[in-house]
Amino acid sequence: MRETLQAGLPALGLTLTDGQIDTMCAFGAALLEKNRVMNLTAITEPAAVARLHFLDSLALLKAAELGGKSVVDVGCGAGFPGVPLKIAEPSVSLTLLDSLGKRVAWLAETLPALGVAADCVAARAEDFAAGHREAYDVAVSRAVARLNVLCELCLPLVKPGGQFLAMKGAAAQEEADEAARALAALGGRLEGIFEYPLGDAVHRVVCIRKERPTPARYPRRFAKIKQQPL
Repeated sequence: MRETLQAGLPALGLTLTDGQIDTMCAFGAALLEKNRVMNLTAITEPAAVARLHFLDSLALLKAAELGGKSVVDVGCGAGFPGVPLKIAEPSVSLTLLDSLGKRVAWLAETLPALGVAADCVAARAEDFAAGHREAYDVAVSRAVARLNVLCELCLPLVKPGGQFLAMKGAAAQEEADEAARALAALGGRLEGIFEYPLGDAVHRVVCIRKERPTPARYPRRFAKIKQQPL
């Protein structure tokens, strides 16, 4: 895990201290240990965890300036991309949001022992938005839903002037085109698609700027969002 991290950071133009790499590896070890009894990740080989979870998450630090920002990771799962971002950029004020209580409970137990500060919240994004509307500088999300659905879950949480960073694969441009109507309705604007190398593959981040407040009627209930995406 350590070797893969150290080898992959230069391609992203990033550096970490030995202590940050130690913390990252300790989190990876805790993840794989817990994964024996709880479904946290399908990636179980240490080098693959370093490449596909850690390095992939850290690429967001090149896609946007996150230092000193309040960041909400929507649908964080086992803590990606939020936990690696917090380890690499401690000035981030991080909220980890996921609907699965067991995952969130594991994060809330594990992170303090590693010296990683984060608010760990078990809730659906559309419910969480009721009390945290436009409260964050940045929302991030990875592999949760199609972008037109994801925008309605994430943009209501972002302050006007803030950003939503959606980690996507080869279909990033297609999803961005599909989400144009949603962006217009929710107060967002596509800034661009950031590409970065990960091994032999190219991964992408759809970068969306929140230009104006999201109308109060959004987000709708998830069943409605899924049934009738914007």
